[in-house]
Amino acid sequence: MRLLTWNVAGRVARQPEQAAAVAGAGADVVALQEVTARTLPLWLAALRDAGLTSAETALADVPAGTGRKRPLGVLTAAREPLRRLPPPSGVPWAERVLCCAVGDVEVVNLHSPIAPAPDLAKVRTHEAVAAYLAAAPPGPRVLCGDLNTPRRELPDGEVLTFAYDSAGRLRPERGERWDDAERALVHDLRSRGWVDAFRALHGYGAREASWTFARDRGGWRLDHVLVHGLEPVASAYAHDWRRLGLSDHSALIADLTPSDGP
Repeated sequence: MRLLTWNVAGRVARQPEQAAAVAGAGADVVALQEVTARTLPLWLAALRDAGLTSAETALADVPAGTGRKRPLGVLTAAREPLRRLPPPSGVPWAERVLCCAVGDVEVVNLHSPIAPAPDLAKVRTHEAVAAYLAAAPPGPRVLCGDLNTPRRELPDGEVLTFAYDSAGRLRPERGERWDDAERALVHDLRSRGWVDAFRALHGYGAREASWTFARDRGGWRLDHVLVHGLEPVASAYAHDWRRLGLSDHSALIADLTPSDGP
């Protein structure tokens, strides 16, 4: 199974170019983040034309009265039929998480809120998704999308979250709960047999930022494919798509096969 995940930044004018890039990747499953009410019909038509005829979105799950005038939703499409699954309980922004089954593989498409989001939305999202995955029945599973963490990855695989400042000091206004919530997905899932599809193949030696400041300065690896019960056999970021201005994020494309492990 080839899976492509990409934060498409809600862009309208560049959407035809984005769609052409996605179609050319030949993915079996596409997980998009930052799809808007305006771009949703464009994406549904483009993905259908590319052979990804089954699609689900969480964009319609935004309850009335939220005050969010331009919610950013997630969209998952596949060549095979998708079966939508109930979302994790306790997620504060329902449009940001979508759970679907493709055959016997569950795909969880997640766009984490950014740190300044109100009411600890980022922390609560990570906590809810981590609890959902911990309680999930056995079976192959993918968590993918823009997880908005970590701040830094060390050569030994340790991570520094955005609970810390750039000097590595824990921010008092965030604290250990924030740190635990971000680590729960990009670090702690490893103890339950989850694998980072990119780092498993390329190691932790390269920085490999998927979001950067102008001219590739700085940035962080925020976009991930984490797998359980599956083995990554290829994984690469499409940095050129970001450098061409199609999005402020690089897409991540991973080829996955069933794992021989438990």
